Amino acid sequence: MSLTERSHELEQPVVLLDAAAVDSLVPAIPAADVDRLRGLVHGPVYAAGDDGLAAEVATWNVAVQHTPAIAVGATCAADVAAAVSWAVAHGLGVAVQATGHGPVRNAAGSMMITTRRMQGMVIDPERRTVRVEAGVRWRRVMEAAAEFGLAGLCGSSSDVGVVGYTLGGGLGSLGRKHGFAADHVRAVEIVTADGRQRLLSADSEPELFWAVRGGKGNFGVVTALEMDLVPLTGLHAGGIFFAGEDTAAVLHAFRRWSPTLPEEVSTSIAILRLPDAEFVPPPLRGRTAVHLRYAYSGTDADEGERLVAPMKAAGRVLLGFIGPIRTDETDSIHMDPVDPMPSWEKGQLLGELTEEGIDALVAVAGPQAQIPLIMVELRLMGGALARQPRVPNAVPGRDGAWSMLVLGPGVPELAEVVPAVGRGVLGALAPWRARGSMINFLGDVSGPEEVAAAYPPGVHERLAAVKAAVDPGRTFSFGHAF
Repeated sequence: MSLTERSHELEQPVVLLDAAAVDSLVPAIPAADVDRLRGLVHGPVYAAGDDGLAAEVATWNVAVQHTPAIAVGATCAADVAAAVSWAVAHGLGVAVQATGHGPVRNAAGSMMITTRRMQGMVIDPERRTVRVEAGVRWRRVMEAAAEFGLAGLCGSSSDVGVVGYTLGGGLGSLGRKHGFAADHVRAVEIVTADGRQRLLSADSEPELFWAVRGGKGNFGVVTALEMDLVPLTGLHAGGIFFAGEDTAAVLHAFRRWSPTLPEEVSTSIAILRLPDAEFVPPPLRGRTAVHLRYAYSGTDADEGERLVAPMKAAGRVLLGFIGPIRTDETDSIHMDPVDPMPSWEKGQLLGELTEEGIDALVAVAGPQAQIPLIMVELRLMGGALARQPRVPNAVPGRDGAWSMLVLGPGVPELAEVVPAVGRGVLGALAPWRARGSMINFLGDVSGPEEVAAAYPPGVHERLAAVKAAVDPGRTFSFGHAF
């Protein structure tokens, strides 16, 4: 899901380049060499200037538009291996994209491998596992698993790809009960910079297996994952929108209530600034609202309702529903956008959430603040998210009691304003910040030092050692790179 330039020095925020600057980053490759590549792979190959290139590398987060030298639409692991070997032989770094939800910045001049055609999926209901290829989205997994009374550890949106989400940790609505999605990965199929197709597990190349789960795309192109599913037939879940004028009361109630919850409950709350647009329900149109998200995975629905009852009375409800839902209806909890949009985001972890902290947040992000942010979110962490799985991995973020995320429009007109405001809102909670960050929520970074600081002491150094061993030429450095 994340793409960048090849060196540490280029680990910088997204910038918009003019056409001349973009052209200067795209190396000239002989047409005969491109033709040879087309003969090596089953999927389409596009070179700079070809019709269809832009569509092949289009992102969901349209704030980033890629201009690679070459794009390969991989259909299988063999395509990926051939493409990687060709790229290395031609001195190109390799970027990878499935759904385009999480690009870091323009992967200019690269070989971009798109994996969305890789749609293989097999569920084993007896072992409670699923094997997915690199292009599979969570929606397919959740719908298929539900037929067997099973569920995957999907995030807030089932529209994202399984692989990229999971490699960065994967925090979803079952997280406090079951941990990060990466905690449940049994095997990883990956192509490394030497063109080898490798199978990683606890018993096969365990050090690389440890690193990939949490190290995102630094070590190669993951072509498939095998992971656990959990037994689950339904949830008591959903979301409620409170009036913006009740922001302070609702957030203080949330601060007192959420730490009392059992691990069967995952919850978050967000201050939303909603546009005056037809796709927004009339009660919310053009308003600031506070969105409570709630998911109870226990077996007693009455208990699920009893636990959420105090929050339902915390403010004036404009719209919403919390009640029984199917496991393939989890998108109704967060109600994330479906259509592509330009966005800028940044996250951090909090060690505690005090009364003073809520007051500070309301002061900078409450309805009275004239700020160009779409969302300011707090998620309750803890439970299984704080514990290492049976087979440990490199996923950071276990020290946080809360996750905080800010999201703004990633449009050129606000290219300087939104990051400054977003960082300012995060800074207001700095006194309560915890060590580290979650990689999937790291967002815009100032440089490699910020990436390194996301991991606990010793973990980044260990990851860097694995990187040096399997990718000494830094072929895969197009995301939050080590």
